[in-house]
Amino acid sequence: MIPWNRWDLHPSVVIGLVLLGGLYVYLGGLTSARRHVASFGGALIVLFLALNGPLHNLSDTYLFSAHMAQHLLLTLVFPPLLLYGTPSFVVRPLLRPRWIMGVARVVTRPLAAAIIFSAPIVIWHVPALYEAALRHHNLHIVQHLVFLSTAVIMWWPVLSPVPELPRAQHLVQMLYLFLLGIPMSVTGADHAVRFGSLSVLCDGAEGGRIISLGRSANRRIVDVGARRADVVDRDDGDLVQVFGLGPTRRCGNQGP
Repeated sequence: MIPWNRWDLHPSVVIGLVLLGGLYVYLGGLTSARRHVASFGGALIVLFLALNGPLHNLSDTYLFSAHMAQHLLLTLVFPPLLLYGTPSFVVRPLLRPRWIMGVARVVTRPLAAAIIFSAPIVIWHVPALYEAALRHHNLHIVQHLVFLSTAVIMWWPVLSPVPELPRAQHLVQMLYLFLLGIPMSVTGADHAVRFGSLSVLCDGAEGGRIISLGRSANRRIVDVGARRADVVDRDDGDLVQVFGLGPTRRCGNQGP
C-alpha cells in the first residue's frame, strides 16, 4: 500500500497540465486581464494538487472523505477557475469548426449539461466500476477525464466566456445550481472506509460534511447570481464569495 503522505507525480497529469497551459499561451491567454490569468493559473494548481501527492493517495487507498474532497475540487473548483480565466478570444478558435459549434450549442444548454454531468457521477460510483477504477490506473485516468470534461460543460450555462454559447437566464441558473448539488450527495452513501484511528462512521460523516460544503458552494453561487446581474463581469470577489465557505466543525471530540 502506498504511504498516504508520499508525493508522487503522475506523468499523465503533468503532461496534461503542460498541454493545457501551452494551449492557453499559444492562443494568447497571457494577454488577457491579470485576474483572468491568475484564475487560469489557479485552475492548473488545483488540478495538480488534486491529482498528485497526499490527497490523491488518500483518495485512492484510504479515505472516502478524501475521495469526496478530490472530486469536489475536480468538479466545483477547477472548472469555474478555468472558465473565469479563459477569455473569449481563447475559446473562439476552438469553436471554429462548424461541427464543434453545433455540438456545443446542444450540450451547453442547462438540461443537457446537467444530464451530461450527473449521469457519469452516478455511473462511476456503481460499486463494480468504482472498485475497477481504483484497481486499474488507466481506467482511473479515464474516470478523471470524464469528471473534468463533464464538469466544465456543467458550469458552462453559468460561466460561459462566449456570447455565442450564452449563459442561462439568472432564474434558471439559480434553480440549475441548486438541483445539481443532489447527485453527489446521493452517490456517496455506501463508500465509507477506515484510516488509522479514524472510524468508518467518522470518515463517512467527514465525507458527508464535504459533500454539504459542495452544496453550500452551489448555494453561494446562487446567492451571488441573485445579487448580481452577471456573476463573472464583476472585477473582484465573486469566486472568493463562492468558495469562501467559512469555518466548519470537524469530526471528533472537540469543544464548542
